[in-house]
Amino acid sequence: MLCRLTIRDFVLVDRLELEFQAGFGTLTGETGAGKSILVDALAFALGERADSSLIRTGSERAEVTAEFALERSPEASEWLLAHDMDSEGGLLLRRLVDANGRSRAYVNGSPVTVQQLREVAEALVDIHGQHAHQSLMRGEAQRALLDAHARLDPLLAEVGKAWRVWRAARTTLDTASNDIEALAAEREQLAWQADELAALGFSVEEWATLNDEHKRLAHAANLVDGAEHSLQVLAEGESACEARLGAVANRIDGLAEYDSALCEIAVLLHSAQAELAEAISSLRRYASRAELDPRRLAEIEQRIDAVLGCARKFRCKPEELPALLARWQERLAILGEAADVGALAERVAAARGDYERLARRLSDSRREAAAALAGEVSQVMQQLALGGGRFEVGLVPIEGGNAAGFEQIEFRLAGLAGNEARPLAKVASGGELSRISLAIQVVTSQAASVPTLIFDEVDVGIGGGVAEIVGRLLRELGADRQVLCVTHLPQVAARANWQWQVSKTTEAGEVRSLVTALENRARVEEIARMLGGIEITEITRQHAKELLGRA
Repeated sequence: MLCRLTIRDFVLVDRLELEFQAGFGTLTGETGAGKSILVDALAFALGERADSSLIRTGSERAEVTAEFALERSPEASEWLLAHDMDSEGGLLLRRLVDANGRSRAYVNGSPVTVQQLREVAEALVDIHGQHAHQSLMRGEAQRALLDAHARLDPLLAEVGKAWRVWRAARTTLDTASNDIEALAAEREQLAWQADELAALGFSVEEWATLNDEHKRLAHAANLVDGAEHSLQVLAEGESACEARLGAVANRIDGLAEYDSALCEIAVLLHSAQAELAEAISSLRRYASRAELDPRRLAEIEQRIDAVLGCARKFRCKPEELPALLARWQERLAILGEAADVGALAERVAAARGDYERLARRLSDSRREAAAALAGEVSQVMQQLALGGGRFEVGLVPIEGGNAAGFEQIEFRLAGLAGNEARPLAKVASGGELSRISLAIQVVTSQAASVPTLIFDEVDVGIGGGVAEIVGRLLRELGADRQVLCVTHLPQVAARANWQWQVSKTTEAGEVRSLVTALENRARVEEIARMLGGIEITEITRQHAKELLGRA
């Protein structure tokens, strides 16, 4: 579960450290106080997109750190082990964004990519946004929700891959059938070009060797003269360095007997003497081997000219010739296959068979998951003042299928018992959509494996007795996992095991958000404010105490 959240210079928050508890907790406060900012800060730490607009005015960077306990997160523990990270002390996510919009992420102190951050975050927290009900109007979102709930995403990925393979094979067959003459001409041209390059027998490694050898042979005379001159200066002349250095070293050795301070200098001189002797020896060996070779130089220049000629002919750099040959050979292989229309047709049939087999598996799994989801959501709807209503998940066939399978998912609603279920977008009002969205989220959250659930004002459009039921549902969720809800509803807040108040203050002309943990009397006052507005009366306070007493 989420244990601690530390925020620095994020939007309206300068410095804030929050200690989270288990069970069901709520964030309350006036509109615009910054309740959703805390959810945004956590989402940022979990890998959401980041830019410089998240940095508090006047600051250089924003930083958010989230600390989690892993007792109920085996998937997160496995992820840490797979990435050679210690998991015994829990999990620490840290993310920063600077004024240039660049972000950095760390897991237990080790730098990670944002993608890796999102991978581990998926096993920790599930955030339900305040606009979730709006996405229910889109068919794509409905399909994604059903597939995610039923753990069908891996199978969906296989179906999509099989679809793309089938489409590519079909495109190749169509091209081969329609452009046989053009393909034959292309193949003929590529064949003689590839033969010419293959006959050259050139490699990138050879090019480097050729240039090095040419450079050496072309400057052979200078190399020989330079080696001989260096030997003359170092070892063979009347004032050779080797002899003079030896004399100096011997003299310092003698003087060191009278002053030990010279001993270190003597050691350095003898070391230099040994290094010089080794250099002279190596130089003599080099001079004995160095020689002029005009015949080999001519061969090298002829080979270089051949390579450069091919490079000019095919309009590329010499080092690019092997890769060019590989591309041509690959294309020739494809053209060879394209010439065999019968084999291509067999490949298309096999690819379509693979796709249909996987798509049927996906359809069967979706049909089973749709029935289960519809029943569970319908049951929760009865508690949310949608009595008699029925939720259905329809599988609408798609002719020929697509990358997502043989069907589109369609959420449907029957408002009254006996009525025919119709598409959600056509029959549900705004308030109904909010409640249906909440019912779906409650059902899908119950099946989720993540230990922490966050609901950001998902109770929009709900009030009265329904709000109290929502509070009870969230409290039930909090019995076996950590639940945090941003809410404006006193009936929901009163059901929480713990409550924080978010407020906005102005200091030195700067607006800041503050978070206060509420206990006893303070909590009664906050619930009363949510009930009564600006003026809080004793009757309102009494009502607040009554709500809290029902929890």
